[in-house]
Amino acid sequence: MQPTGQEQSAQGVDLQALLAEARVNEVLEQLDAELVGLAPVKQRVREISAFLLVARAREMLGIQSETPSMHMCFTGNPGTGKTTVATRMADILQRLGCIRRSSVVAVTRDDLVGQYIGHTAPKTKEVLKRAMGGVLFIDEAYYLYRPENERDYGQEAIEILLQVMEANSSDLVVILAGYKERMQTFFSANPGVYSRIAHHIDFPDYSAAELLQIAEIMAQRMRYRFDDESRATMQRYIQRRIRRPNFSNARSIRNALDRARLRQANRLFECAAAGERTRAEELTLIHAQDLLASRVFRGDAE
Repeated sequence: MQPTGQEQSAQGVDLQALLAEARVNEVLEQLDAELVGLAPVKQRVREISAFLLVARAREMLGIQSETPSMHMCFTGNPGTGKTTVATRMADILQRLGCIRRSSVVAVTRDDLVGQYIGHTAPKTKEVLKRAMGGVLFIDEAYYLYRPENERDYGQEAIEILLQVMEANSSDLVVILAGYKERMQTFFSANPGVYSRIAHHIDFPDYSAAELLQIAEIMAQRMRYRFDDESRATMQRYIQRRIRRPNFSNARSIRNALDRARLRQANRLFECAAAGERTRAEELTLIHAQDLLASRVFRGDAE
């Protein structure tokens, strides 16, 4: 026999049991494993998870309240983990019953805005149809608004997006992402969008120490390794690279490793051409010289 609403209210709700049932901790642990640092971001994700869990408990006990809006804005520089967090956030939202699917549809302006009259509405609606039930992630969202171009159709996409964010907030979560300053300008020009965003999360840049840790994790996942000399050289590379233009945090580290792997392969082939046999440990080791060949050590931006 099921307990009545009053009996259930008197008994209370075991929040820890609800958490275990939803398996949210699995996602939080996965996020910790995937991303170095970002303590403020991870804390906000935990707070949102707790908020949704309490909302579910309130519903179970018959406490009536409006369905919380979960539309979000992620601000920060490139390579700070915004896409990864959006993916894990979709997992959490689905496990806690906010959305039907944990899928993320990632788009940019070109996916939403047409080039002539009558082109934008069907493009935008098609994207929204694909994203419905899950998360729509719009990167560099500020490019939707281009007031300097009178013939731009971005405003039409914004208006359609606003309608769906309002009418389908229980079946679609929209995450806007981009540079903080540009998103602030975008919101100033489009207050209707800002008013529908419940959660604003800022992603800080990684420190040099965190970037070195990221480099080691990336190398390990690709079955490569550093020795003491190459690790110290990677540290020097990071300290130089973060001061140069177009630095993209973890993305720049990944690019540096990819180029180092190319140089390593070329070096090994040159050794093989000289008659040397290649040992297994040489196939996995990134040498200091593979990093020192970077233009960053010649004073140019790479």
